[in-house]
Amino acid sequence: MNAEARVKETQAEASLIEQFSKLAKDQGGLAAETREKAFADFRSAGLPHRRVEEWHYTDLRAKMREAYAPAEGGRTPEVLPAPVDDGPVLRLFIVDGQYRADLGSSEMPEGVTVSSPREVEVKDSLFPSKDAVIDLNTAFCQGGVVVTVAPGTELTEAIEIVHLVTQPETASYSRNRIEIGAQASVLVIERFEGAASDAAYQTNAASEISVGDKARVNIIKLQDEAKAAQHLDSVSIKVGAEADVHHFTLNAGGDLSRTQMFVEFLGEEAKLGCRGISILGSKQHSDVTLFVDHAVPNCESRELYKSVIDEKARCVFQGKIVVRPDAQKTDGQMMVQSLLLSEEAEVNAKPELEIFADDVQCAHGSTTGDIDEDLLFYLRARGIPEADARKMLILAFLAEAVEETENDRVIALLESKVRALLGAEEYAE
Repeated sequence: MNAEARVKETQAEASLIEQFSKLAKDQGGLAAETREKAFADFRSAGLPHRRVEEWHYTDLRAKMREAYAPAEGGRTPEVLPAPVDDGPVLRLFIVDGQYRADLGSSEMPEGVTVSSPREVEVKDSLFPSKDAVIDLNTAFCQGGVVVTVAPGTELTEAIEIVHLVTQPETASYSRNRIEIGAQASVLVIERFEGAASDAAYQTNAASEISVGDKARVNIIKLQDEAKAAQHLDSVSIKVGAEADVHHFTLNAGGDLSRTQMFVEFLGEEAKLGCRGISILGSKQHSDVTLFVDHAVPNCESRELYKSVIDEKARCVFQGKIVVRPDAQKTDGQMMVQSLLLSEEAEVNAKPELEIFADDVQCAHGSTTGDIDEDLLFYLRARGIPEADARKMLILAFLAEAVEETENDRVIALLESKVRALLGAEEYAE
């Protein structure tokens, strides 16, 4: 007689089961049956672990020792962070997983509508099935925001979505949808921060983004969670014909962070740029996992991710480009580059290609190294102190990923953030 061995539930999994049994199933704009199915799927799989290929380098079952209960809504932060960009901006706040219309911009320009999922139920998910973290987000969703940009709208204001956690030892689950109409032009900035810099808490966010034909979209994610926080973020992007989409991720905060992105081309002649920077120290663990699906012909994608890793930090990058049988004339290029600043720093890079068409131009690569001693000597020989010389070389290493965004406003914003994170504000031009 053969019996399948059942893995014992961890303390975190047991806590999640207890929390879900007490959950009010009518919150967050999701139907009770949607939540029940999602949690049933989660229970059958459990927290992802190293034997799950996509989570091999980020064993969440081992790293999530406990699961905090969802935060109570209604608290107002004592101080709201200032806008990250100097230009005109529309501000939206998600506090402890719930959209707070009273804290953000009071009026929206023509062509932009904002609502809560409580008013517009999130359905017809753009996410793939069989992902435990997304299942948890669906099951516990507290709220979020739905942003719609009408076709043909050219926004001069950036849309800034600020995620704030005010309560330590809690969890927040937000579900957002951004719908960008055909021929629209928009900059979206999504920020993740904690009200206390040393608080322990857990964030599980999900964003579903649809981009219409011929739209021009820049999306920036700034992850600067508290030092002890755990950050899980899932992003789905559907790209219409002849659209031009640029997504940039800047990872600097959190004890554990993972950004997983699922991108699919829906129409021909579209272009995608996915880029990012991770700046890590202490014992931080950061994971960027990317899946790009070239499902139609004549599309272009560029992926470039760079990391600077110090002390005992660990950076993970997993990227896969899939070219479907009918997706001829695909041009896909992926590169990941890492700079190790200590002997104990670690990087795991896994770029992949899966090609089922025969008329394509695709390539991928990975490089890892430390600071070039010859360049360091050259700068020091010209009277530059070693600490300053190292900062200059790190800035130069990261510059390519920023400059490839090809948007002056985005470049200025990212350069300012990177210099601040490195303590190199004096090198502003």
